[in-house]
Amino acid sequence: MSKQSILGRISQLAKANINALLDQAEDPQKMLDQMVRDYTNSIAEAESAIAQTIGNLRLQEQDYQEDVRAAEDWGRKALAASQRADELRTTGSPDAAKFDNLAKVAIGKQMQSESEARAAEPSIQSQNEVVDKLKTGLDTMKGKLDQLKSKRSELIARAKVAEAQTQVHDAVKSIDIMDPTSEIGRFEEKIRREEARVVGQQELAASSLDAQFEALEDVGRETEIEARLAALKHDQQRAVGGGTQQGAIGGSQQGTQGDTVEAEVVDR
Repeated sequence: MSKQSILGRISQLAKANINALLDQAEDPQKMLDQMVRDYTNSIAEAESAIAQTIGNLRLQEQDYQEDVRAAEDWGRKALAASQRADELRTTGSPDAAKFDNLAKVAIGKQMQSESEARAAEPSIQSQNEVVDKLKTGLDTMKGKLDQLKSKRSELIARAKVAEAQTQVHDAVKSIDIMDPTSEIGRFEEKIRREEARVVGQQELAASSLDAQFEALEDVGRETEIEARLAALKHDQQRAVGGGTQQGAIGGSQQGTQGDTVEAEVVDR
């Protein structure tokens, strides 16, 4: 994976509008799961690629530092050779030219190292900028991944709440106490019929009891009538018996009086 493709993918994922993507998704939870997998895989790939890029950058920086140190070292050697040549020239030694040549060689090496160091500076600067962007993009991707995981947990929780609410709604709808066809309605109707039957039995029992009392009252009335009739007849019998007795007493009294008259006539 090239640095440009890594940077482009990180930028694309880092700029992704999660909410907008979820709004367009038919199944947000599945899309979140897929996005979590994509971000996780991309982060792992990006971390590996960034680590390799940083490793290459550090090698370039080491080479640059070696070139800089080499240039400084060759500069010191050129100076030392030049100074030695001057000393030998002062004494008239023929070796002075030899050290001048060594100084020239050292200066050439110094210039070569300086050239290599200067050539490496733009690349190192560019690589540092790329690494900084990759690090920033990676941090953003990690933040997006955390946001995705949080959204996923929130969405799952909301989905469970919605599912529970739907189940409760369906349960309430299927057991509507105002619906006479529901189980509760039928049970309530059964209780109402049972209550009505009990009320009917109570009314029937009360009616039967009243009838029994009324029958008892009728028996008492008939008994009283019979008693009064018997008393009436008894009184009538007494009255008849009394009249007969009085007639007999009167006839006896009249006979006695006639005998007395007849006796008085005879005596006269």
